[in-house]
Amino acid sequence: MTNFTIASFNVKNLIGADHEYYQFQSYTPEEYAWKRDWLADQMVTLDADIIGFQEVFDEEALKDVIKLADTYGDQQNDFSLPDATKRYRKRAIFEKLAYGSYRDAKVAFAPNMNDGDAGHRRPGLAIISRFGFEEEPEIIQDLGQPLDIPFSDGFEADGFFRISRLSRPILKARIRVGGHVITVFNCHLKSKLGEYLRPADGGPAPEADLTRYDPVGRALGSARAAMRRMAEAWVLRGAIVQELQKGNPVMVLGDFNDAENAVSSEIISGEHPFKNYQWMLRHDAEHRGDRYSEAEAHQITEDIEAVRLHPAEKLFVRKSLRDMVFTSAFGGVYESIDQIYMSRHFLPEFAGSIGEMDYFSVLNDHLTDGSHPEAPYNKLASDHGQIMAHVKLKEEA
Repeated sequence: MTNFTIASFNVKNLIGADHEYYQFQSYTPEEYAWKRDWLADQMVTLDADIIGFQEVFDEEALKDVIKLADTYGDQQNDFSLPDATKRYRKRAIFEKLAYGSYRDAKVAFAPNMNDGDAGHRRPGLAIISRFGFEEEPEIIQDLGQPLDIPFSDGFEADGFFRISRLSRPILKARIRVGGHVITVFNCHLKSKLGEYLRPADGGPAPEADLTRYDPVGRALGSARAAMRRMAEAWVLRGAIVQELQKGNPVMVLGDFNDAENAVSSEIISGEHPFKNYQWMLRHDAEHRGDRYSEAEAHQITEDIEAVRLHPAEKLFVRKSLRDMVFTSAFGGVYESIDQIYMSRHFLPEFAGSIGEMDYFSVLNDHLTDGSHPEAPYNKLASDHGQIMAHVKLKEEA
């Protein structure tokens, strides 16, 4: 068996000191030093073999954090690992305490094509892998040709939603772990913040003026954001299905900006099959008894299951009887918007299984409710919890 860990880490606006990322927002040298220190500590605690990072503005700042994590990890090893001067020289303890370095790991960075000048920056993504990459990672953001999603009122065409590029890139990497090559997608879908249209003169959108609160206009902004998030989820779904149809094991991680049962998350994971399709009228039914046969019902279920993904969090909850995992806390709402999804190749009950997840970790002790007086602390830490799946792989057949 080969054991490995894979994690998702939203680092929240990672950029070097004295660089304005959003308007009037930057870190002093002291704030950056604090943030870098905190992020490095979290990386040492995770000690994950593969990490997908979100909200990275500056690749050099990320490498700076990784380097510091190795420094702290080395110090931890010097203190903790058994040697002739320590009495706890059992192998099990050694495996539990040892930190693995990232010095030989490979980093893939996906800059955001929407990135602008100081004050108007847009974050990218990154993946670090201790196993390296099987081939050059791929960035998905510019769709090349605008993608039109048509609508109909049931009788005739009724407009369309057009998307030509994603708000943030998707990073796709193929990674060899033991005897298996796994396709990993790292994503950061459009946030729930409203998307408002600026006037022709380039001034602020009217809905942004809270002194003249426009509830209907702000609701439309939320609708635009939701449509964009779902369209981005659909683009990601297409890339996932391509890999699954090739027979490749898939893991998808990142900041989905929505909970597991949200429509955008379900677009990514795929449909959940019904228990039985034999009771359903056929799509081309000619009479009330014209239903799918037993063989057709079996085939429909298999076709859906073959391209379906499963949330690591739910697998963990089912296994451990835990009743709550959260990666975000704001305004009294605790929810999981960061996810790790995996194809059925990682389900032990699947005949073609290559392994399974045996544990799931979430680091969320640092999260404070956004209405809490200590919430500004999250400017320097992260407003997301970090999640990690512990996976055991079978040896290649």
